[in-house]
Amino acid sequence: MSTRTGTVDFVVDSETFKTWYKVVGDLTCGVRPLVVVHGGPAFPHLYVRSHATLWETTGIPVILYDQLGCGESTHLREKPKEFWTFELFIAELENLVTKLGIQGGFDLLGHSWGGALAASYVLARQPRGLKRLVLTNTYASMRLDGTTDSTEYKEAELVFLRRHAITLDPMPADLQTTIAELEKDNTVYLAVHGPSEFYCTGNQKAFDVIDRLNEIKQPTLVINGMEDQATDLCTAPLFWKIPNAKWVQLAKATHLPFFEEPERYFEIVGNFLTA
Repeated sequence: MSTRTGTVDFVVDSETFKTWYKVVGDLTCGVRPLVVVHGGPAFPHLYVRSHATLWETTGIPVILYDQLGCGESTHLREKPKEFWTFELFIAELENLVTKLGIQGGFDLLGHSWGGALAASYVLARQPRGLKRLVLTNTYASMRLDGTTDSTEYKEAELVFLRRHAITLDPMPADLQTTIAELEKDNTVYLAVHGPSEFYCTGNQKAFDVIDRLNEIKQPTLVINGMEDQATDLCTAPLFWKIPNAKWVQLAKATHLPFFEEPERYFEIVGNFLTA
């Protein structure tokens, strides 16, 4: 498998940071590349790297990257909560696309938080070169509030995640590694989301793009699992509001279908991107 890794400079308020990326496949092969936007926030690319198999099965070059503050990209533990905004990550994604020279033609796939970020990027930048969009296990609005501090709450949260985030036991190695990386530095996760999967108390608490989804003109594939924590209530606005959207629900999956139903998931994604 043809792969290369590197970093691109990302300048924020005269400070220069590094965004790490991996390209699987040949960007000069004439096929539109797919940029995969990981979730979390601050779950590094490791848990979504199985998307690189699309290069082998469909000939689509795949670009994985670690968002600022996680994985192999620059970590900034000292930055205040206010630093970690949607606009920051939108600008980082735009910068990566430009620096890799693919702005003339590419596709985009965002998982969970990465889907919210991908949709926000499309709405904020209206990238002319974006041809197809995949929003998997994600949401268009975050309207929750709360606090979490009890042992009972933490135990309930674990049960919830086992039912609606990942049902495989033992947990896949790539996911275990991703979680371990998050635990080393959860600065971004706490700032953007907050301490709990149940309630968002971070910077994306007010996130809501439902009323603007009609501005997404690209053909869009929406995916969720039958028992997904990204419930049908979260998913439906993406389907109903985006003019050219298709919604596929995977019966045997929760929040991570590329682990739970990989053959079906990648068949659906591959067929959509090559249609």
